[in-house]
Amino acid sequence: MKQKRKKLSVFTIVNSSFLILSALLCVIPLIHILAVSFSSSAAAAAGKVVFWPVEFTLNSYNYVAKRAAFWNSMFVSVERIALGGFVNLVLTILCAYPLSKEKSEFKFRSFYAWAFFITMLFSGGLIPWYIVIKEAGLLDSIWALVLPGAVPVFNVILLLNFFREIPKELSEAAFIDGAGHWTTLWKVYVPVSTPSLATITLFSLVGHWNSWFDGLVLMNNADNYPLQSYIQTIVVQRSYSMLSRQEISELATISDKTLRSAQIFLGSLPIILVYPFLQKYFVKGIVLGGVKG
Repeated sequence: MKQKRKKLSVFTIVNSSFLILSALLCVIPLIHILAVSFSSSAAAAAGKVVFWPVEFTLNSYNYVAKRAAFWNSMFVSVERIALGGFVNLVLTILCAYPLSKEKSEFKFRSFYAWAFFITMLFSGGLIPWYIVIKEAGLLDSIWALVLPGAVPVFNVILLLNFFREIPKELSEAAFIDGAGHWTTLWKVYVPVSTPSLATITLFSLVGHWNSWFDGLVLMNNADNYPLQSYIQTIVVQRSYSMLSRQEISELATISDKTLRSAQIFLGSLPIILVYPFLQKYFVKGIVLGGVKG
């Protein structure tokens, strides 16, 4: 027993150390970016900033606060995750419910399941994807960012496996009481699926918030860029075509490094604030939805 406890203790220490190290590797870059964003231009340019602001200043944040384009792109991203998250959640539920049934209950279940699964392995390609969206008249609209990814197949698989774990006695009792499939789905399955629903909602929100490529490709007008696309043009491409002369002159007094750090941190802040509220459901939703016993 003592040897077993000793082995378990060593495993716990090693495992905990590994997890702490992994967490630090994720958090340290964010702390560095935050420190740079609050530091002076000279200190950032000289490379003096590590994990604590040097010559604390809010100049970069004051500049960002005056940028109408930044807040406009923030609004586009908020609109995108509101619409996209809702559409993803509803369509995921509607797809997962019939696919969670046995073949005797839904004759074409295997056909539709494979039809969805194949889309995870193969895509039509970038050009056909763009042409379809263009011919549908979605370019330069918020729906171009929402509808092409309306049915996230990974989330469907996660949720259908969770639905399969729900005891059949619940649905049978609902049918005996006269409920149909629609009532059973929304009044029996959905209320008991909170962990899995929270997990797929988190995936959808993070996916929509972090997406930047589709905004660059599908939006001809820079005013319609979501936040990550806007940040990509400023931080990565360093394109200042969207800035006025006054803003460019103000930018000359601010370090490009501190400005980019401020915008990156503000861009990640909403997800950082939302994540803790869904964390308690996250692990449970992954375990129950990802494994079918």
